[in-house]
Amino acid sequence: MNERTKSALLWGAVGVFAFLVLHQGYVFVGGRGVGILPAIGVAVVVGAAVAVAAYVGEVRLLRRGR
Repeated sequence: MNERTKSALLWGAVGVFAFLVLHQGYVFVGGRGVGILPAIGVAVVVGAAVAVAAYVGEVRLLRRGR
């Protein structure tokens, strides 16, 4: 696995866990959250979107020299 793919997957994992932490925090403060299985499903979608954005965004940032 090349470094770019590994980096994108790790950012995707960060997105998954960040969403789940925010969901649990919302439920903790009294918000009416969805169940854990739908939250995991949304977290997987969020993680996939973050991974794709990181994979594509890395190339764009490297081209700009940032």
